[in-house]
Amino acid sequence: METTTQRDERLWKIAKARTSFKTSLMVYLIVNAFLWAIWYFTDGDFNTGAPWPVWPALGWGLGLAFQYYNAWHRDPFGDTLREYDKLQAEKERRGL
Repeated sequence: METTTQRDERLWKIAKARTSFKTSLMVYLIVNAFLWAIWYFTDGDFNTGAPWPVWPALGWGLGLAFQYYNAWHRDPFGDTLREYDKLQAEKERRGL
């Protein structure tokens, strides 16, 4: 079983990952708004194909999507703890 300290450390790491994502999202939005403004005021022609700010937005956005998934939908310790509990239960069942 998890001790209170282990649970607190686990929650701390999850909270830290979520805060890091929120910061990264704000930086992404601000920088991309700036890049689109540069494009608009210097070139701004939609008829020449894809605007160049699309590429950094897509690449960075993909990385941000992975960061979101890891922060909100993946518990970095959950799988390990479940396996540990299974092994512990098996050990107790066998009387080891």
